Amino acid sequence: MITTPTTDTTIATRQSLAHGPLGTALLTVERAHRGLTPWKAVHQELAEVRPLIDGDEASLFLGAPAMTYVLHLATADSGRYAGALHTLDSIVAAHTRRRLAAAHARIDEGRYASFAEYDLFRGLTGLGALLLRRQPEGYELRRVLEYLVRLTEPVSGPDGQQRPGWWVGHAPASDIKATPGGHANAGLAHGITGPLALLALTRRHGITVDGHDIAMARICRWLDRIRLNDHRGTRWPRWISEAGPAPALPAAPSWCYGTPGLARAQQLAAIAVGDEDRKRMAERALLYCLDDPTQLDQLTNRGLCHGIGGLLRAVQRVAEEAEIPYAFTDHLPSLRQRFLTADPPDEPGFLEGTAGATLALQSAESEAEPVADWDACLLLS
Repeated sequence: MITTPTTDTTIATRQSLAHGPLGTALLTVERAHRGLTPWKAVHQELAEVRPLIDGDEASLFLGAPAMTYVLHLATADSGRYAGALHTLDSIVAAHTRRRLAAAHARIDEGRYASFAEYDLFRGLTGLGALLLRRQPEGYELRRVLEYLVRLTEPVSGPDGQQRPGWWVGHAPASDIKATPGGHANAGLAHGITGPLALLALTRRHGITVDGHDIAMARICRWLDRIRLNDHRGTRWPRWISEAGPAPALPAAPSWCYGTPGLARAQQLAAIAVGDEDRKRMAERALLYCLDDPTQLDQLTNRGLCHGIGGLLRAVQRVAEEAEIPYAFTDHLPSLRQRFLTADPPDEPGFLEGTAGATLALQSAESEAEPVADWDACLLLS
């Protein structure tokens, strides 16, 4: 069932939750739960995804952990896939322990972090999000949280200046020349708001470790320091480098880097610790964004990561716990219209493809709440 690390890109693509059949299976699972397609279709789709990757590159979005996530959503309250999940839970736990050992060794050696170590897509935050669903009382989830607490502790750079503990020595993938000397990333997908969301969600489930609230406060204070407020609303730069913050111009309100992800993460954190001021600030930031055509017009496709699909789902999740829910839900009809007039995806996958876009639209339709929390892998819930 499991294979060692592989360089076979065909196998890796097939096991990608973001772009491969594992991601498209999330839509099939949702349809099966609704009785719109037989469970046999789910079985057939997943049967083609093997052998599973369980090397250092495995993550919530690739290989054995990704399969675990899909099967977890398929299982719901049934006994479906119980045997496979029992095996996979053990594999994910062992994999997490290996990743944690490497991460702590890196910190002990005084080296900078990397996205692949800590982020949602490839790192320990993503594994923690999976463990919260599968093994909430387990040893490994608590160890992940302890690591995230340590990740927020300042580090010293070569020049002796203190930097955030999540400072990475590489550039953001979008622009390899943007951050000579590295940077501290703010986004939900690759930045520190991913760990913030996970720390908030676990706290709301009553799962905490020493320094839990201190770590959340460190992250929130940093976000406050880099926040920009003006007549266009509230927003955050994508990252901070040695040259200062990235331009904080009104940017595309994407889930991965934009205001929707940052607002939801801070709303979750505020609810977790009872910070009403932060909750109102986060909700207002998203409302400013929704009222700004300049920002909305920058979303030109239907995808979850960079498109209107991700905005749609984030707005719904924020609305569920907002002080004034209708202030957000009143925007859904116009957002659905924007979705329908945007460019359709070029691929069938989940993160930027048809499967994820369809899930987002279905979830935004009246009285069409999803059966499974498919957006848990986006740290929206």
